Amino acid sequence: MHYPATLATGGSPVRNPSLSQWETVTRQAIAVARETGVGAALAGYEQALSIARQLFVAPPPGRAEDCVAALVVSCHNLTDLHIEHGDADAAASYLCRAHETLISLILDADRTASLRQAALRQSRATHLALVSHVAAHGPHPLITRVMRMGCLVLNVDGPTHH
Repeated sequence: MHYPATLATGGSPVRNPSLSQWETVTRQAIAVARETGVGAALAGYEQALSIARQLFVAPPPGRAEDCVAALVVSCHNLTDLHIEHGDADAAASYLCRAHETLISLILDADRTASLRQAALRQSRATHLALVSHVAAHGPHPLITRVMRMGCLVLNVDGPTHH
């Protein structure tokens, strides 16, 4: 299945990515943000997202939940960075990308059940982040579109209650 190219932001692919490598890069970016400001942490957060994307596509056996969570955390870290810089639009974009990616994975019958279930569990966090963003920054057209898409996709087989 095709994964949204919109997550292909920043960071170069790494050879033999691992969750420990993702964690190290993420911790380093957080430390840089604390020491020198969030702007200096952008490259680290983008590198962490790049690692998370690679792990998301091919998670190590038994680590599906952790790989999906790494992708979500990476997007949320970049969201927070953009909020700190006053760029609510870019923040909304990262939140939407994460949620869209999870919804796509949930629907991908070619992926393992454990990975799809991990995406479903993590989609709760991305959904809440979208709602929280709207509450804090007002309506955003990307968020409205993604929320509608997610609701339609996840309710397609069940009856609609009014």
